[in-house]
Amino acid sequence: MSEEKKAEEKNIIERIIRPNTARGRVWQIFILIIVLTVAGLLVDAGKYYNQGVDWVSDKTGGTVGLPQVKEIGYSLGLDLQGGTHLVYRADVNNVPAGKEESAVEGVRDVIERRVNVFGVSEPEVRKVKTAQGEYRIIADLAGIKDVDKAIEMIGKTPLLEFKESAGTTTQVSEEEKKEIENYNQKAEEKAEEVLGKALSGGDFDSLEKEYDEGENAESRWVDKQSAPEITSQIKNLESGSLFSDLITTPEGLRIVKLEEKRAKTNEFTGETDREVKASHLLICYKGAEKCQSDLSQEEALKKIKNIKKQATPDNFTELVKKHSTEPGAEKIGGDLGWFSRGDMVKPFSDTVFDSQETGTISYVVETKFGYHLIYKQDERKAKEYKIDDILIKTKSKSEYAEPDTKWENTELTGKYLDTANLKWSRTGSAQVALQFNDKGAELFEKITERNIDEKVAIFLDGELISAPTVNEKISGGQAVISGDFSVKEAKELVKRLNEGALPVPITLISQKTVGPTLGSVSVENSLRAGIIGLILVALFMLLIYRYTGLLAVISLSIYGILVLAIFKILSITLTLAGLAGFILSVGMAVDANVLIFERLKEEIRKGKDTDTAVKEGFRRAWPSIRDGNISTLITCFILMEFTTTLVRGFAITLGLGVLVSLFSAMIITKNLFWLLPRKWINNKIIGIK
Repeated sequence: MSEEKKAEEKNIIERIIRPNTARGRVWQIFILIIVLTVAGLLVDAGKYYNQGVDWVSDKTGGTVGLPQVKEIGYSLGLDLQGGTHLVYRADVNNVPAGKEESAVEGVRDVIERRVNVFGVSEPEVRKVKTAQGEYRIIADLAGIKDVDKAIEMIGKTPLLEFKESAGTTTQVSEEEKKEIENYNQKAEEKAEEVLGKALSGGDFDSLEKEYDEGENAESRWVDKQSAPEITSQIKNLESGSLFSDLITTPEGLRIVKLEEKRAKTNEFTGETDREVKASHLLICYKGAEKCQSDLSQEEALKKIKNIKKQATPDNFTELVKKHSTEPGAEKIGGDLGWFSRGDMVKPFSDTVFDSQETGTISYVVETKFGYHLIYKQDERKAKEYKIDDILIKTKSKSEYAEPDTKWENTELTGKYLDTANLKWSRTGSAQVALQFNDKGAELFEKITERNIDEKVAIFLDGELISAPTVNEKISGGQAVISGDFSVKEAKELVKRLNEGALPVPITLISQKTVGPTLGSVSVENSLRAGIIGLILVALFMLLIYRYTGLLAVISLSIYGILVLAIFKILSITLTLAGLAGFILSVGMAVDANVLIFERLKEEIRKGKDTDTAVKEGFRRAWPSIRDGNISTLITCFILMEFTTTLVRGFAITLGLGVLVSLFSAMIITKNLFWLLPRKWINNKIIGIK
């Protein structure tokens, strides 16, 4: 081979791979497009990829172990997924004239907050005024299985009141204390006797009939929220086994037999609940809840970012002990143990349950307590346990001390409540921590100041929940409800208090359940229409523009892959209207390619060389493409801001489709053009007669 030939080949290769050349940049962009396409395919078809990975692993005996990807599903709306359609009438008769709209809007906001507790994906809650002047609240809850529970939670209005004592509380006498002690001692002896008989092979059902003092003799399902004292003891038992010791519960001593265990499912969505084991490092700042640090928010953020740079799973505990501002962190190392989604504040739970892989340390997560780094150690399916038990009751001082029957109202009510959270007492019992706003804090401070050594009662919906004795004036607006209730009851109370009270009464006037069959048919029909549309568009482009039409088809295919991946990643709720927006955006993407190709034809007809024709074709087509798409995006923005959820879904999918179509036409199609040999782009190939 001649030296000239070698030099020419060397120049060609350098033009392709050298980064600082135009040709090199084309190849770099092409590689980026390939990476995006592969990533989009993994998101769109992660399930099938994982199945393929499992098949390869099985066929090779585990020798070839390809990485799995996280499967992400589409978020479907009510019309596709099925769910519940509820209509409420809002009673505004007692609302001052001119304030009706704002009052009903307040009802809508409260109901939406309550609906969000169920984990409903993109609920649609809207207000409507009828021709007769009545106000309606319409709630569409996609995926809700327990309709009765949803109705109960939406319509329930918690009334929280603080009252002062109007009398004195009867104290437990020494004689009564002795009676309690003797009774409980006999109860323990009796329980030990029953346990001994059960462990020695006695028939559990017969022993239960003879000795059980509980109200319900039937087997029941429990979990760590509803019965933490029991589940913490029996979680490692085999099904059918008897626990070898007595279990102390608020009601008394229990002899427990584990009959069965299974994965726990969410009562609203029907999905399997998960538990995560994690630890965290907290850096709080002035103004954050329960924070004693002098750091500013900016200083705290800078500090935790520096810690993140050096954090690894191996040194995480040491970093927590050294840096964390959480009380007791130097002893427990930020360990949170196993917890469920609802046990943590939302930003924390969303990170560790939805976006963090096991064995990793999260980026900085901000909550009302400050900035966190989270080390996710493990994840498992939450379990519930079917138990049969024998209860031997014990007595407590509360059975002897009669509470006051007269209470005086104070100004402090739930309207001044800022937040409510679940917390634990030193004995491990569930409590509800309250944080009042500035006005509520002022009222609570005055109430506690004038009631030192007296009781202050907490009433919920007219029922006495707790009546703690005030030891000193309490500033800062924090209070604790320490009633004798289970963890599940405490969580329900926290939810109800945080959801707020309804501004006006509501009445359920219509209820309709939409079955998932309708949704599956709609999805199939929509997909079929979309596929047929894409095939017809592809044939049109190939017939009219020939081989360059093939570039458009490739570009549109990548466009479709990317858009569908974005829908999954951003959890865009798909409705029939949303699918219509997506299909319409396909037409917008085709329109951009048509404008480019027609402009390219004109430039070639003028006799311009190939490079100039391609440059000018894209440059001159851009203003038309830009103006047409910007006007569409403006319309989408207006629809998103000022319409209902149904139309908003159409606007969101159309808007996202338009943005990706611009990338498809001006980057992907253009890049593919530059990769074609120049001699291919001639009159015959471009479709000029």
